[in-house]
Amino acid sequence: MYDDLDPQLLRAVGDLNLNEARSSKKSLILLRSIVKHSVNRSIVQIRLMWEDPATGERKEPLLTVPIALGREFARLPDLLDGQRVCRIVLNSLDVSRYHASIEMAGDRLTIFDRGSSNGVIVNGTKQAQSSIEPGDVIKIGNYQIAIALPDNSQPVATPASQSQIRFNSVTNRPDPRITPPPVVQLNSCLPTIFRQTHIEPQAIHATGLPVEEVEYATVGGGLGSFIWVDLLRISGVSTDRIRALGMEQQPYGRYHQLCLNAQIVPYERLRSPADACPDNIWGFPNYATVEAVRDIAKGKLKSGLGHLWQVFAEPTLADTYTPKAGDVIAAIDREAARISWKKMIRTASVQAIRKTTDGRYAIVYTCQQPTDYACTIARYVHIATGYPALQFLPDLQAYRDRTQDFKTVVNAYEPHEHIYESLAMYGGTVLLRGTGIVAARILQKLYTLRRNNDRVEIRVIQLLRSPKTDGNKYGLAERKVEHNYEFQPFNWPKSAWGGQYKTILEHATPEQRQHLLADWGGVTTMNRPDWRKIITGGIHKGWYQIFYGEVQQVVPNPNRGGTITTVCESGVKGDIHLESDFIIDATAVDAPITASPLLQDLIQQYNLPINQLGRLTVTEDFELPEMANQVGKVYASGAITLGNYYAPVDSFLGLQYAAFNIVQDLLARNAIELKPLVLSRSLLQWWHWIINRSPN
Repeated sequence: MYDDLDPQLLRAVGDLNLNEARSSKKSLILLRSIVKHSVNRSIVQIRLMWEDPATGERKEPLLTVPIALGREFARLPDLLDGQRVCRIVLNSLDVSRYHASIEMAGDRLTIFDRGSSNGVIVNGTKQAQSSIEPGDVIKIGNYQIAIALPDNSQPVATPASQSQIRFNSVTNRPDPRITPPPVVQLNSCLPTIFRQTHIEPQAIHATGLPVEEVEYATVGGGLGSFIWVDLLRISGVSTDRIRALGMEQQPYGRYHQLCLNAQIVPYERLRSPADACPDNIWGFPNYATVEAVRDIAKGKLKSGLGHLWQVFAEPTLADTYTPKAGDVIAAIDREAARISWKKMIRTASVQAIRKTTDGRYAIVYTCQQPTDYACTIARYVHIATGYPALQFLPDLQAYRDRTQDFKTVVNAYEPHEHIYESLAMYGGTVLLRGTGIVAARILQKLYTLRRNNDRVEIRVIQLLRSPKTDGNKYGLAERKVEHNYEFQPFNWPKSAWGGQYKTILEHATPEQRQHLLADWGGVTTMNRPDWRKIITGGIHKGWYQIFYGEVQQVVPNPNRGGTITTVCESGVKGDIHLESDFIIDATAVDAPITASPLLQDLIQQYNLPINQLGRLTVTEDFELPEMANQVGKVYASGAITLGNYYAPVDSFLGLQYAAFNIVQDLLARNAIELKPLVLSRSLLQWWHWIINRSPN
């Protein structure tokens, strides 16, 4: 009796399977209800757009009205007024279990507050019920959700999954010209033997490839690898039992270059606490103490004592102390030489990791040429590959795809000194996207250029999706917001490193962790008085302006060069057009782990589970349990493990915490040469560090 129903109608109102609907009595009852209330109504679809507070990933689902929004899927209704409901879960404790619904009230799209604790805010005003239109912004908890119609929501924008800037496999630097690889079997280019999931070691040697056999191997070669290797060396492991596989000889190579691109030059300060010392597992003397002693020795008594006061009084009575980038790099160089890092590092682009039949792992990599393969076999493997790629705003990626213009529109982490050179000579307008720590650094750079070049006019337009008036809340705590910038000393609350928040997260369920990370995380920057003065002064003098809205498209400006950004402004009828000479994307979001061919291959080959934030699922010891191979173990640390038992995984302290947990697990397994850092050994090794003597 339902053969004449339009399948498109069925899909639009809930993606029903027509065959199941015909065969299931329950589905037929639901189908009758849907049809009864839909035949006289037009199907209304809207696009909701927001950024995940925990990961920063952009979400843009196309949904059929009615829509229910809340924290718990089971509490959201599956029917409203007889219509199938699209249910959207927002993972935050500030969001009620059933917070709000979007429905048609007559011919008006309307949002209803469903008795939520924190209310629904539409375009900055709290509303129990409000009609909404394209361009409006709804605030639910700490989610800022923009409304758009299907034909008015970036019709030519690149899908977010493809809007990425990948790292060049030769230079290890962001390269916007690298396109996503085609969807093929990822290991199709590997030597035939490595296309298996389990390999005999003898067969690897029989290939004639260069093969090294060690006990410990780390993949990535960056700071995560360096910190793990440093702890292994301090714990008694000799250099000939360790291999680090990475793209560069210096463990901070990529990190340092990204800092420079983001305008964190050596004399500028990193966003890291004083005792987060990647070169010093004891954290004493910390960076503040070292800098204070150095300044006092140079006769700068006030400056030296000021650093110590910051550590004592932060953050209530003084600004939070953070170390200079150059000091951190110099300290890592010193420690790398002390532990003989160059003896262990191999310049390599790792292609795959495979289990061997004797309980170890074969790591296949290329050296100088893409077909120049070699292999390292190890019993214990550590993966710390860092950010797989940089997420780029889809509308800006669409502009690049159409124009192949990589100079006018850039990501803040790409080399873009040409922009500042042009501004210093000719002046111009920069459209800045984002409000995090990177955006603050870029704004500081633009202000400095303007101050030092008063003969030219430099203007800044800050474009945001919606106003930011309230900071994230957790319990009684709420972060401060000023001029749309949300303040927090570090990217996570300090208690998440080793205090109450850390304990809460460890005992939480996976679903609870998702809520907690959404509330604790988000886009924040440091509360620096000089940055706040820059914005206040810029607004007062008129060279800094803020606009809000959803970008419709970015096109070249045919009249004067540069670009024109068309924006559907929040709460305003019609579009506005923003002209600029350059656009800098400072949203600074890392891409999903599947952007890494190595990680995607591992996930496919061994069915590795992905956690609710789209990262690798690890245990409290940072082990990948699905990769266990008899006595062999694989561990992971860094950004690729966000969403598990520890929040600040991509910080210096987070990498050290992971290394400690991994080494403790290895000690329990009686790993070769590894010795526990009991008090006497720890004191001896600390003294070796003080006098710059090799751990062995």
